[in-house]
Amino acid sequence: MNVSFYIAIRYLFSKKRQNVINLVSFISVCGVAVGTMALVCVLSVFNGFQGVIEGLFSNFDPPLQLSSSYGKCFEPDSVKHLLEHEYVDTYCEIIEDNALVQYADKQLPLKVKGVPSNYTAINNIDSILIDGSFYLDDPHVNTGVAGVGLVRALGASVHFVEPLWLYVPKRNAKVNLMQPDKAFHREFLYLSGIFMVQQEKYDNNLMLISLPLARKLFEYPTQVTAIELKLKDGIDYADAKTELAALLGEEYVLKDRYEQQAEFYSMLQIEKWVTYLILSFILLIAVFNIIGSLSMLIIDKKNDVLVLRNLGASDLTIKRIFLFEGWMISIVGAIVGVILGLLLCFLQSQFGLLSLGGGEGFVIQDYPVKVQALDVMIIFFTVIIMGFLAAIYPTNYFYKKQ
Repeated sequence: MNVSFYIAIRYLFSKKRQNVINLVSFISVCGVAVGTMALVCVLSVFNGFQGVIEGLFSNFDPPLQLSSSYGKCFEPDSVKHLLEHEYVDTYCEIIEDNALVQYADKQLPLKVKGVPSNYTAINNIDSILIDGSFYLDDPHVNTGVAGVGLVRALGASVHFVEPLWLYVPKRNAKVNLMQPDKAFHREFLYLSGIFMVQQEKYDNNLMLISLPLARKLFEYPTQVTAIELKLKDGIDYADAKTELAALLGEEYVLKDRYEQQAEFYSMLQIEKWVTYLILSFILLIAVFNIIGSLSMLIIDKKNDVLVLRNLGASDLTIKRIFLFEGWMISIVGAIVGVILGLLLCFLQSQFGLLSLGGGEGFVIQDYPVKVQALDVMIIFFTVIIMGFLAAIYPTNYFYKKQ
């Protein structure tokens, strides 16, 4: 065993002349451990919330979405080679555009999304319906499925006798001030279902209607604004997306679920790592205890340093003793903190120790946690590097004073 390392271990666990040094060393380990534990728990909670949100989006967003790079719409035949690719299991032609909805005396702008009859094969919308059913193919009357926030804002509901009216401006139509309604396509429909994604952009602003009705309203006889795809089971989406995108060229954009919500996921990541940075500064304050602990230890072991010099120990060997001492404090604190953090995350996931307190209407009742190995490694090495740097200063400064 290295002599410096052996002596450092003896110093770490032996009783000092001043009991306060033992106390400061213990506080240093505890401070590093608590800071490390906090980082593990907080980042795991962020990961947990992201997992919950991904689950909500996956019920509605398609696995892959194809759209035009340069225009609002395109002809499906132009990408026929992609739709017939061996990877593709099923696809849906989509028309999505802005409209105005009226119910009684209330009017609201919204997004209208026309979907085909096989739309449920792409996503799990049936699992997020809170009232009614997903039924858009009634041969006798137009029906729609709307977000819960939109329905509440209108004061409507499923099975109401009074219909909703959709207004869409006609293309290239001149507005007659005497008869402004002539400049709009106008269709009525009844609500067949209400969905809740727990995301404002969908719940408050979206209505699904049949694709034929959307073609009539928006005057897209053959064009689509997007095509949503689902691949066959067992195919890796990341690799398949790269291969399929290469077939399309620059005229089209193929997005996975993360890219469809790129701004939202980017915001989550920024919040996560800003929180990590803030907690790292708090951890840095705890690491300063190592400086105080080592400074007091060097002063306490002044006579030992003289003895070691007389026995022929080099200055580098003696400096390493105190460096190893500081590094061991940070390592022990980091290991203990990671273990405690993982333990708390496990207990939270199994027993729900901390509740959100949102009642039965919330998607989850307890704080979600999801531990990621990369996060734990980043936290561990962050603590270790901080501890190493903290040990260098007092060792160099006070050793010169000896």
